[in-house]
Amino acid sequence: MEYILLIIGFVLLVKGADFFVDGASSVAGKLKVPSLIIGLTVVSLGTSLPEAAVSISASLAGDNGISLGNVIGSNIFNLLMVVGISSIILPVVTDNAVLTRDMPVNIGITAALLVMLLDGNLSRLDAVILLLLLAAYMFILIRSALKNRVEEAEQKLLSWPKSIIFIVAGAAAIIGGGQLVVNSARTIAITLGMGETLVGLTVVAIGTSLPELVTSVVAAKKGDSGIAMGNAVGSCIFNILFILGMAGVIKPMNAEGSFFIDTAILIGVSALMLLFAITKKRTSRIEGAICVLIYAAYTAYIIMRAFGIWIF
Repeated sequence: MEYILLIIGFVLLVKGADFFVDGASSVAGKLKVPSLIIGLTVVSLGTSLPEAAVSISASLAGDNGISLGNVIGSNIFNLLMVVGISSIILPVVTDNAVLTRDMPVNIGITAALLVMLLDGNLSRLDAVILLLLLAAYMFILIRSALKNRVEEAEQKLLSWPKSIIFIVAGAAAIIGGGQLVVNSARTIAITLGMGETLVGLTVVAIGTSLPELVTSVVAAKKGDSGIAMGNAVGSCIFNILFILGMAGVIKPMNAEGSFFIDTAILIGVSALMLLFAITKKRTSRIEGAICVLIYAAYTAYIIMRAFGIWIF
């Protein structure tokens, strides 16, 4: 039964995020907000809502393993699997702005998170710093977008009542789905003796990253693989700054030692993706396959670590 509830929770998260983004984008369009700004704010935050719902719910419940593991695990999955699978379908081209601004920012804030976790917890002060960095990053994005505005295509908007219904229904589905995922994942972890950290880094992280994976794979199949890298890197940045910032402000989180290792691995993965992107400004099919293999090796490592087969 818990597995069914977990799947239902994931479905609610993914579809709730879709409804919320559609409704919010329509409202923003009616208010004449530039579509580029909508993409950089509403849509970017919208794709991070599943992770936010799970991590904040887990933080309130005191399940730090799921909360932190979800963010770190989702970021590793986004970079290795989302970009990796997309690259195998069609080599991922990296936009110059993503290469010179977003990827270095991602490495920098992940390194900052590593420093914050040195004392074994993410305090409210740390969380406030993350939110301030988010505000600065959003300011830079919006200023850049306004400086480089292009003629916008006319978009089909929802009616006001439908927009409000989409926003409310989407938010309700996200909140309800987040609760289902956290509660069922906790029960499964206890039943299987897996531990909340392992569940957060694997099952929950992969489940909440489904919107990014589906979006990037569909784009790659349509021949627009360039969206994959921006989607993955942007989600990583929002996951750390927005989700951990909000969760940490609500309730400070204790972080076990293994999270320090996982965050260090995330920095290494982020640097590797930057290296791949620098070469010809794209990630090739071979590099994509390497990413998938690295994720498989990382998954095997954390499973062995959780069960004491290999302690590092």
